[in-house]
Amino acid sequence: MSDSTVGQTKQFGKGQRTVPAQKAQKWYPVDDESQPKKVRKAIRPTKLRESLQPGTILILLAGRFRGKRVILLKHLDQGVLLVTGPFKINGVPLRRVNARYVIATSKRVDISSVDQSVLEKVSASDYFTKEKKAEKKTEEAFFKQGEKPEKKKVASARASDQKAVDQSILASVKKEAFLGSYLASTFSLRNGDKPHEMKW
Repeated sequence: MSDSTVGQTKQFGKGQRTVPAQKAQKWYPVDDESQPKKVRKAIRPTKLRESLQPGTILILLAGRFRGKRVILLKHLDQGVLLVTGPFKINGVPLRRVNARYVIATSKRVDISSVDQSVLEKVSASDYFTKEKKAEKKTEEAFFKQGEKPEKKKVASARASDQKAVDQSILASVKKEAFLGSYLASTFSLRNGDKPHEMKW
């Protein structure tokens, strides 16, 4: 212990007493100071299933487009997959999907003709982030609270990227009979269906 924390030894009458250099606090905070939790798990790269190869047709199990069939384009960081419908066939745009919530089928589509520069642009980390708008509190905004919100407008850059990616995929889909109708149909289970015995 240092001299600054112990304090000085002073003579009081016949005895000695140690006087602390810093006085104790008269009050203590009500809440304990939160300390960051120690993470003991080592960060390891995610291991994806062997069946999840680019060009594989996947079935989405969760989210807005659950039950839809999509085409896998690329693996992204943290076990996320980049998929597309194509949009013209089943209305699924370019989006990220967690690998846990997909079923990989045995069917594959040739995506070698897809423009790699567009794929690199789409797979950037900030491509799917939303732009934050500074909301100003005005009288007009107050009276518009009860009204229906305006429809979201898709950025022209995103629409052009979607067309660039889907153009080559649609060409390969048209070459195979019934593949377009297969992608357009939604997946569902009925009573008595046994998914663990099905061949995907």
